[in-house]
Amino acid sequence: MGNRLSKIYTRTGDDGTTGLGDGTRVAKDHARVEAYGTVDEANSAIGMILAVPALPSAVSECLTRVQHDLFDLGGELCIPGMELISDAQIERLEHELDAFNDPLPALKDFILPGGGPAAAACHLARTIARRAERRIWSLAALEPSLRAQPARYLNRLSDLLFVIARVLARHEQGSEVLWKRQSR
Repeated sequence: MGNRLSKIYTRTGDDGTTGLGDGTRVAKDHARVEAYGTVDEANSAIGMILAVPALPSAVSECLTRVQHDLFDLGGELCIPGMELISDAQIERLEHELDAFNDPLPALKDFILPGGGPAAAACHLARTIARRAERRIWSLAALEPSLRAQPARYLNRLSDLLFVIARVLARHEQGSEVLWKRQSR
């Protein structure tokens, strides 16, 4: 990257607009800004997981790679026409998901989010990733040329985060509370 952020504030957004990576100015609540902003939220939530001490190294390494991918994904959304998320990144998530999921007991019921501090943070990151995916689909409805890879990546990521939350619940000696449907 050639530009260095030496001055953080520019005042250019004081009118309710922001600049995309290609220089175009759009409203701060534009669907594209909502999409990459929510990806940024997901990345920050993953940072909260990584801030929990003594995570399993496989989880830390995986989530650190994901954070780098999410910067790519945000960049792709911020610069119309940019292609940064690859099918290989999506396939990597699938392989990591399978590796984390294989030793876990099969689920027969839904589980409530929780299980320990890192597991709960992982569930929160999962829901933010799902929201980011929805924001991308909203953008795709307005811009049909948007590539499918960013939404596919987030779809796999939310599944991966669910499985990692289960791994972390066990690591933290927490428990998975099964949802009990209330009869009415």
